[in-house]
Amino acid sequence: MFDNIFTSIISNGTFSANEFMVTTIMAFICGLIIAGTYMIKNQCSRSFIATLVLLPAIVELVIILVNGNIGAGVAVAGAFSLVRFRSAPGRGQEITGIFLAMAVGLACGMGYIWIALIFAVIVSVINLLLNASQFGTDNKGIRMLKIMVPENLDYEDRFEETLKKYLKEYTYDEVKLTNMGSLYKITLSVILKEQTSSKEFLDELRTLNGNLDISLGRMVEAPDAL
Repeated sequence: MFDNIFTSIISNGTFSANEFMVTTIMAFICGLIIAGTYMIKNQCSRSFIATLVLLPAIVELVIILVNGNIGAGVAVAGAFSLVRFRSAPGRGQEITGIFLAMAVGLACGMGYIWIALIFAVIVSVINLLLNASQFGTDNKGIRMLKIMVPENLDYEDRFEETLKKYLKEYTYDEVKLTNMGSLYKITLSVILKEQTSSKEFLDELRTLNGNLDISLGRMVEAPDAL
């Protein structure tokens, strides 16, 4: 029984109408699985989701047509290599989704439909678990604090007592001149102590910076790309 999973339904590079329908339907099913799991815990466009659904079937058709033809296979490989230079850079997870869709389409095109289905399910489930568990997140609880300071105010060590009072950890990320050099913009990565009131924290800071703008928000994730 298990041996049939690793057996191709296409032999000697020839295929029938039934085999073509089976591989195409399986490619669409795998694409739906990949796209459906990617939509969970990820922000994505309708265009990208449609791409994940359709790409396995497109790759499957190309592979099933060139199966057994080395010359055509080399030409197709060259055509696929051009796609990378015609597309905008994406996040690492988006590129992984594209490669997964292409790998599944390749397996379907070669007739290994059950391998394609099992692989798509396993990778999609693992991806879903990694996203749900926030695996690899190293900025949990970190917020970004921005303080505007007038140019005539000696900001060094001015906020230290208040920061130590309300924060568990903090690091100075950037000090920037703004507004034609009349203001300093101080950016810090901070972790509030438990049971800390954000309002009290900000109220105390604004008494130290001349009641200028102060913002406290979530840390913005840096764009990841391959």
